[in-house]
Amino acid sequence: MHGRHTSRRAALSAASFAVIAGAGLIASGVAFAQQPAPSAASPPAPPPPRMMPLPKADPPAKRLVTQGLAKVVTEDLIPCANTRPGMNLRKNPVGEIVAKDGTKITVPVANNFASAPKLPDLYNECAGVMPKDMSEVDLNKVPVIDIDADGEVVTGFMVADNYFELYINGKLIGVDSTPFTPFNSHVVRFKVKKPYTIAVLAQDWEDKLGLGMEVFQGNQWHSGDGGFVAKFSDGTVTDSSWKAQSFYIGPLQHPDDVIEYGSIHDTSHLGGRIHPLAKLPTCREHCFAIHYPFPDGWMNRDFDDSKWPRAFEYRDQEVGIMGVPGYWRFPQAFIGARWAWTVSLVFDNTVILRKTVK
Repeated sequence: MHGRHTSRRAALSAASFAVIAGAGLIASGVAFAQQPAPSAASPPAPPPPRMMPLPKADPPAKRLVTQGLAKVVTEDLIPCANTRPGMNLRKNPVGEIVAKDGTKITVPVANNFASAPKLPDLYNECAGVMPKDMSEVDLNKVPVIDIDADGEVVTGFMVADNYFELYINGKLIGVDSTPFTPFNSHVVRFKVKKPYTIAVLAQDWEDKLGLGMEVFQGNQWHSGDGGFVAKFSDGTVTDSSWKAQSFYIGPLQHPDDVIEYGSIHDTSHLGGRIHPLAKLPTCREHCFAIHYPFPDGWMNRDFDDSKWPRAFEYRDQEVGIMGVPGYWRFPQAFIGARWAWTVSLVFDNTVILRKTVK
């Protein structure tokens, strides 16, 4: 979701795939220019590489292309039970769209909201849970979920822009209680032995189902943006050591706006990784989106994420979370953690994040 509290500033990463690829191209071009001219009997020298060599995706990416708005199936997953003036309140719609090959896709994401336990609230306006700071939070009232009976109790604090589902060693611990807005935060406690694996399904919700768009400052067709931040009592924090893969990318002027190489779904050529630097499409209800099926067992400890890209780190200002009480009232709960996402906050809407804690 696009920020409501501050203008964004650029934070272009030195690890940007486009920059790396460009550097490789320049370096290769220089080396090629220094080679002696081939003789008549010599084969022509190979052209410089177009991009850095990367391992092939295994299995190869299966892209599902959609265009236009989805059919609304559910207008509001959970109406807010505690409304008052001034709340950043939105409905939580779910829809269905059919890809070019006939595949039916749930948007913004196939989720477990209806059936899974809701994670305990740290701050939730709709539930009336609004402590002024950590002094009013009683962690002893948060139930401990057993992953390993002889493990260590770990406490975690989490915020998503906008929705997430939390797995530990493949077990669904719980889901975000507010899919869209107002912004809320959660606390969780679980008993586990190291090493263990955290897997998070994170979703930037949307007003314009199937397009990755939302209403912003009077613009009915504005691209949204996401983000996820977490800190755990064993020292684990969200940062660039996590893996992050995108599975729903939009809005796009054309499907070719997503370039696949290795296991990377790249849109960095469309501009900056954040608003307002990214090139926003003008296609409105005619925009495209690219979807990728979730790999089997993506939440399990033994899932191989070694070829997935690393997460990118973002600042509060870039995510647009400045001044949001569900996050800002609890600085000590999140100190040291970074907002994590893929290469693009703007175009990547569904993201899976993984971290193995050793």
